[in-house]
Amino acid sequence: MAERGDETLVHTLKKVAAVLKQSEIPFALGGSFAVYAHGGHSSEHDVDFLIRGEDVDRALEALVEAGFDAERPPEDWLVKVYDDGRMVDLIHRPIETPVTEETFADTIDRPVDAIHMPVLSASLLMVHKLLSFSQHYCDFARALPLARSLREQIDWERVRKETQHSPYAEAFLVLLDRLDVVPYAGATEEKETA
Repeated sequence: MAERGDETLVHTLKKVAAVLKQSEIPFALGGSFAVYAHGGHSSEHDVDFLIRGEDVDRALEALVEAGFDAERPPEDWLVKVYDDGRMVDLIHRPIETPVTEETFADTIDRPVDAIHMPVLSASLLMVHKLLSFSQHYCDFARALPLARSLREQIDWERVRKETQHSPYAEAFLVLLDRLDVVPYAGATEEKETA
């Protein structure tokens, strides 16, 4: 994981995963480390795990018992734990949608620094990234490395379908077409009729 530049954060990721596994709390790795686990490039340096809302209290209890510090921030869609100041987000409602068994079914078992764990599929990672864009946050530079490095693993038709209500997602998909990363179905049809 030399690209990651922060071996201590990798160690923290492994510790959290081990505690969740030992406590039999279902989880999935998300965010930048999930991109890395799929062989992609990500410039972010954070750890995100997805857990179900009903497991939040049990997860915090197990992690505090293992030596982590816990925080319940004002945002009601996640909680945080700290390992010597290194933060880990435990997200139970990404993009305003609760984590469910269906979420966990959309994972792939991958080794992350020698520990096997469920990792969100590349397609779901892309959907989550695109649906995080809004009028208050729309940083395409953070989504481009994910799209470029994992493009062969992403079901782009699924991404289009699940993000079709978002104008920000549509704009990003058109950008991918213009950059020759992935063709955009709507843009291709427009080119053919022009």
